[in-house]
Amino acid sequence: MVKINLKGKDLITTRDWEVEEILQVLELAEEMQEKRFSPEFTCVLQNKSFLMFFYNPSVRTRQSFEIAATELGGHALFLEPKTMRLKSKKTAGETIEDAAKVMDRYGCGLGIRILEDKISTYGEGEKIIREYARHCDIPVVSMAHDKYHPCQGLADIMGYRRHLGSDLKNKTILHTWGHGALARSHCSVQESMLICSRLGMNVRLAHPEGYSLDEEVIGEVKKNCSETGSKFTITDDPVNAYKGADVVYSRNWMSEQAYAGEELNKEKEVEKALKLTDWICDEKKMEITDNALFSHPMPVDRGHEVTDGVASGSRSIIYDIAENRLHVQKAVMALTMSD
Repeated sequence: MVKINLKGKDLITTRDWEVEEILQVLELAEEMQEKRFSPEFTCVLQNKSFLMFFYNPSVRTRQSFEIAATELGGHALFLEPKTMRLKSKKTAGETIEDAAKVMDRYGCGLGIRILEDKISTYGEGEKIIREYARHCDIPVVSMAHDKYHPCQGLADIMGYRRHLGSDLKNKTILHTWGHGALARSHCSVQESMLICSRLGMNVRLAHPEGYSLDEEVIGEVKKNCSETGSKFTITDDPVNAYKGADVVYSRNWMSEQAYAGEELNKEKEVEKALKLTDWICDEKKMEITDNALFSHPMPVDRGHEVTDGVASGSRSIIYDIAENRLHVQKAVMALTMSD
């Protein structure tokens, strides 16, 4: 593969990257996993600082980015809006332009995480990240926002390549809604569908009425599948959707009415979701797959999205994928932020 110069490139969604660029990240991530502490990589970001701006907390995201920066010889700095005087709809303060241009002078890259409960309408999180990117020369990386989660999508694909082979064409992934108590955003599943469809996988989407995903994303997935010769299907059947799947991705996400009144109605979302008890990934459903892998971006809502028997079963790759976050993020940082 011809090496592509990615220095300075933002990663807000893999949708913005060419397939060859995605494959370059994956191949480097696989090499970095194999040679984790090799001197070849331990000075890539020497004396450089990666700024991590968390509107929302995390477990894997903060740990994996901090460790990624350290293992590349750099440093990661944790930032929160409450520690900064930022302008908002309700408060006076510094504009995104001013904050971005200052951080641009300090760091080698800026990561931003902004999810469902920190916004008032769908799409607002992405708008904020792209506004930061507009005022920064350093690369801006989404560490998850309301529409997309690019590093998670890369980590997912890295896991499928390891367990199913590097050529994923004609493998089938089922993205199925799972009932749960978390009222999650669409970001992980939408990113997964986009990247899987671009790499030739058949994409199957299953959800109950009222839980449709972004129409623009659905349209893009259909287009990707048409271009790669793969299949895209949508069903409301919580059982037959599993037939013949090679990967099962069971994940709760919020309904189309989540932001009625321009605020996240979390209690109503949870109450409504918990009534749909047919929508859980269990051993019986997994039996009608093609010995499918179980995938999930974590944290797992066990007993709702999936049973313990599946999540901790022999075909579960959730911990492999969690580990992959470290390696794909190292690869992204090395390719976009190093000299």
